[in-house]
This record gives sequence, structure tokens and C-alpha cells, in this order.
Amino acid sequence: MHILMVEDDADLADTLTIGLEGEGYTCTAVRTGEDALSRLATTRYDLVLLDVELPGASGLDVLDALSREKNLTPVVIMSGGRREWADRVKGLDGGADDYLVKPFEFDELLARIRAVLRRTQGGAVPVLRVADLVIDLEARRVTRAGREVELTPRELELLTHLVRHAGRVVTREELATEIWRQTRRATPLDNVLDVHVSNLRKKLDDGFDVSLLRTVRGEGFVLDGGDEGAS
Repeated sequence: MHILMVEDDADLADTLTIGLEGEGYTCTAVRTGEDALSRLATTRYDLVLLDVELPGASGLDVLDALSREKNLTPVVIMSGGRREWADRVKGLDGGADDYLVKPFEFDELLARIRAVLRRTQGGAVPVLRVADLVIDLEARRVTRAGREVELTPRELELLTHLVRHAGRVVTREELATEIWRQTRRATPLDNVLDVHVSNLRKKLDDGFDVSLLRTVRGEGFVLDGGDEGAS
């Protein structure tokens, strides 16, 4: 599950991002309503965590824009302060799927996210599949050909991103930005990427005739159902 978090409080955004990624979600954080709308215009997200009080376009402005554009991405509003009740009413009337009042417990946030995803997906359990690889995102369980694959939270986040973009090359720059939140890459991060991809490949492919995760030299990595040109 890929979550877009729109929160201008850097400390809160970092804390929530770390927590959500630890639970197996992919989380992209932006600080303004304008950035959120730009992202939503080009990328599919499963859910938006949206602060009401933002610099520039407010969270309610973002909701209004999503409604006009008929963007049905589920939204959970986050707000606090003196306008809590008024913002809650406006947010829900404006199309938000749920509402959280700051400060909130992280477990409550997780429960609200799960509930919204169940409702908006018709009660279906979020599952991703490529060939004989299955990711149960709610249970944070990965299996290949029925065999359980034990992954670290970072490996699960990396694998989920690759599966969501199965069949196309995912560049190092994309992984650096989306998984490690690095806008400027340096050589040491290349080493980190290589180690994580190598460990993930061993866990996924060792013991199987078909390799799912491949390195495309000079470009990046691709996950698919074949092993042609694997390296």
C-alpha cells in the first residue's frame, strides 16, 4: 500500500513515515497542498493522510481540488487546534473518508487506515501478486510458491515498490527518492541499494529455477515473472 502523507510538521512527518514503513507501507511525504496535488496528478496512491493546516493551499483546498478532478483516492484528514470541529465537518462534507484529531496514538492511525482501505476496496484484503510471489499487505506476509519469505521492514517496502511497478525498470534514483527519501544521491547510497537488492534477491530467488528480481546494467532493477537476461 502506497500512502501519500501531506504534513508540514517535519518532525511529525518523519515520525509517522518511519512508523508506517515499519508496518510495511510505502510512504511518500510532502509538505504543501500544491506538492500533494502535483503528486496525485502523476502517481497512484492507495490513501492520502492530509493535514488541514498547510502553508499555501490548505488540506480543505486539496480535498476540493480532488473532488473537482473526480480523484477517488481515499483521504484521512489530520487536524487539531481551535477549529477542530469546524474542520472535521468541512473535511467530511468535502469528501474525506475519515478524520483524526491531533495528537493521536499511532495504533489508532493504523486502525483508521486499515478500516478506510477495507471500505474503499470493497472489503478485499490488499494482496499483490507477480508470478508465484504473493504479498499480503495487511498481514505484511510474503510467500513464493507457498513458501514464506522473511523480510525486514525495509526489504518489504523495497519489494512492494518493485511489485507495484512489475515489468518495468525501476531506477536507482527512483528507489533513492521513494524508499530512502534521498533527493540527492551519493555513492554510499549506491552501496546500500546494492546490499538490500542482493539480500532481497537471495530471499526471493534462491532455490527456484526462475529468477524474479533482475539487475538491468546501467539502468536499475526489474521484478517480473521471467529470468531472461538475469544478472
